[in-house]
This record gives sequence, structure tokens and C-alpha cells, in this order.
Amino acid sequence: MPVYYVPMAASVVINSTDDFTLENYRRVAMGGESVAIGPMASRAMADGRANFLRLLESDRTQFIYGVTSNFGPRAKITIPPDQQRAHARAPGFRGNWARGFGGGYLDERVVRGIVFARLANFVAGNSKARPVVAERLAALLDGPLPPVPFDGEVGAGEVLPMMHVLKGLRRDDLEEGDANPLANGSPVSAALAADTALQAGHRLDHAEQILALSVEAFGAPLDAYDSVLDDLWGDEDEATALVVLRRYLDGASPEGRRTAAPASYLVLGRVLGQAHRAVAGVEQAARVSLRSVTDNPVYVFPDEDHPLGRAFSTGGFHNAMTYPALNALAATWADLTLLTQRHVTAFRTAAEADAATGLEGILAGLVDEARAAAMPTLLPAAVNDPQDDVSSPVFSAYRRQARAAECLDAALAVLAAQASQALFTCGRRPAPPLQHLLGTIRAIFPAVAGKPRDLGPRAERLVAALAQSAVTGSAPFEGSEQP
Repeated sequence: MPVYYVPMAASVVINSTDDFTLENYRRVAMGGESVAIGPMASRAMADGRANFLRLLESDRTQFIYGVTSNFGPRAKITIPPDQQRAHARAPGFRGNWARGFGGGYLDERVVRGIVFARLANFVAGNSKARPVVAERLAALLDGPLPPVPFDGEVGAGEVLPMMHVLKGLRRDDLEEGDANPLANGSPVSAALAADTALQAGHRLDHAEQILALSVEAFGAPLDAYDSVLDDLWGDEDEATALVVLRRYLDGASPEGRRTAAPASYLVLGRVLGQAHRAVAGVEQAARVSLRSVTDNPVYVFPDEDHPLGRAFSTGGFHNAMTYPALNALAATWADLTLLTQRHVTAFRTAAEADAATGLEGILAGLVDEARAAAMPTLLPAAVNDPQDDVSSPVFSAYRRQARAAECLDAALAVLAAQASQALFTCGRRPAPPLQHLLGTIRAIFPAVAGKPRDLGPRAERLVAALAQSAVTGSAPFEGSEQP
């Protein structure tokens, strides 16, 4: 669901890589705030620039990728000293704006996040670039930002999507070392990890609430969530999941509960524990990636062994932690989609036909699609050329995780409607912590009395509310009105 922003007066001030936090990312990418380069960062960049120029002027024939050499597959071609400044301003292969097209585009919030993540390359002075280049980059957040396509972005690093992000950046006066820190490195991976991480915690909370509501609506026994299991199982994430379930089920009536329940109710604590692990994994990938200096080549300040410092090539353009974290999260969403479908099936198997909503039929397809999306994304086997012989799989992993998340949102919407209908049919109220959730579900999807009508539009509104809540962090269905 697209989210559009009007730039706000407030600014996130960045002085060091410590300022590249998930909270500051949220403020910039999702809150629409601008970014100001702080005085500490400006001094560090000026010092780094001066040191780099001393290194460059000491020997303009030394190999410094993209400065004294060409880019990518043409890196073996050296640039004569008298042409290096002109080379810095020439678009070269980086001017190919049309490599990515079709297949949809990244949401604007993600493009804003890429710009924010890219600034981490500059603030410590390792970029070789002048402070004015970082200021121009930050000014892109004032908009409008160009669309960045999903497809056609496969490369050894992330230069191709960055070319779309930087399309409006002035480059007619770039100097030696200014260009690479703009386009090289892995800020896209950092932004995709952060965007996913900020949604993942909210989506997991939705799942836990609705699955707890299902426990109440089905009348499943509560023993499977007993606090004694926290220590017996000995896993921190599973203990956290059990604590959350008990919190939502606090005050649940013991009356009228079933003596046995399907395995899909009994294993909630363990499956949700794995979900907590996956969410923590993508959050950690985001935290580390956001503050990483990933320029290629990177400039390192002088030390005893290198009095002029060093500028050398690295693999910073390849983020190896984001796509495995996205893979794990996609698998978690697929498992929870299956668990949700099993809960809905349990209601029907229990001969509670009056509690059916008629939406059950879509769940099999959602389970299949979520499982297909959860197939792990690995390093692509295709070779672009001898120089760029390993490509980044992050776009594919992000797309698959997003699709699995969409399937889970839809499945949770069906289960929410099913649980609400079951509670309505038997005239019961859930545990107190779940009563507000039930009320807000019914504000969009009122309980059905008599002959069912076309419930598809109501279900779609539930799905949209869950998806929007995952992005904004607002309470599920907040502000919804009864149709």
C-alpha cells in the first residue's frame, strides 16, 4: 500500500554512524523528516577529504578504483592523471538509467530510506568526498524522489538501483573521489532490511493477538501456554512468545473450554518463538547495515604504517546478512499462514457451521503462495562478466518476504473474522485484553446474522487495515468505521 509524505520541518541531525539507528530511519523514511549534516560530520568529511587528496597527489598512477581507474568490467583501464577530474564528472556506464524497469517500484518510503542509509558512507570521513556532496545527497529528501523499479537491478553491487535514486543529483562539478561513495556500497540492502524490520514487529504482534483471539473463540485449553514451560523449554524466544500469549489471554474464563485441541493450538508458543527469532534477526541485520561504511574503495585515515592513509577496494558493495534474514522471515510468515489456515479449519471440523464466514476457500491458495515465496533466495548462479561474477540477491529476497507477508495479512484477516463470528454465534466474550481488538475487528467486519452477504469487501478492508498498521505502527484497525 503506497504511503506518501510531505517533508516535515523537523530534521534528523547526523554527526556519526551512531546516528544511523532504526528510530532515525523510521523518522526519515516513514515520518517524512529531513536530514541535516551535523558539524562533527562536516569536520570529519573535510579532514578525510584533505587526507585523501594528499594520498592521491602523492602518486596519481596508483590504483584507486573509480578514481585512477575506470568502473566495473573496465576497471583495468587506467585513467591518465590529466583526465582524472573529467573522469569524475563523466557518467560512464553509470548513466544507463533504463536498466531497471517494469515489475513495480519500491515504495517512496523505501527510497527515502536508501538516501538516509547512503549518508552513513560519508559522516566518518571514509568516503573521500567533500561535505557538499553529502549535503546535496541529504537535500534529495526534500523531494520529489524518482521511482526505483524492482526488476532489472541484478548486479554485483547496488549501483543500478542507486542510479535511479541519484537521478536528480547534480554531478557537473564532482571531483576525484566524489562519485563512488554516492553509488557504490550496499545502502539498498540496509534500507530494505530496515523497512522490513520496522514492519515485522508490528506484523508479529498482529499474528499473536489474532491467534490468541482464535484460542478464545475455539475454547482451546490454556495449559499449552503455562508459565512452567518457559523454563522447561529453555529457549528465550519461545518463552517470550508464551509470555505474550498469556498477556493476551489474561483473565480468560476456564469455563466451557475443550479438553483437547488440534496441534496447531498446542504448538503456538514454539512456532511464535521462531517468529521472534526471525524478527530479531532482521532487526539485527538492519541495525548493523544502517551504520556500516560500505564504500568501495574505502579511505582509511593515516596511521604509523600508512602516513598518508589508504584507499583500497573492498566487498562492501555486497551485503551478506540482509537476504538470509529476509529468507528466514519469509519462512516464518509462511509457517504462520499455514497455522492460521489450520485454525480456521479447526472451527469447521468442530461442526460449528453457523460460525463459518464463507471466506475459508481462499486460505489454501494463500498457504501455497506463501510457501512458494518462502523458497530461499541464494546467490544467483548466473555470471554477468568476469569482473562482476557474484550478484546481489537482495531484491529477490525482499520481494519474496513482502509477498509472504501479504499472504499472512490476508490469512489473519480471515481468521480474525472467523474468530469474531464464532464468539458471536456462541454468545461469549474473549479475555479482557482481547476485547478491544474484537470490537475494532467488528467495526470493519460486523458479525453476520442470518443469510451471509458478499463479505469480500469487508475482508479486503481487514487486510488493508493490517497491512497499513504494519507500516505505520498504529494499532490494528485504528480509526476504522463500521461500514
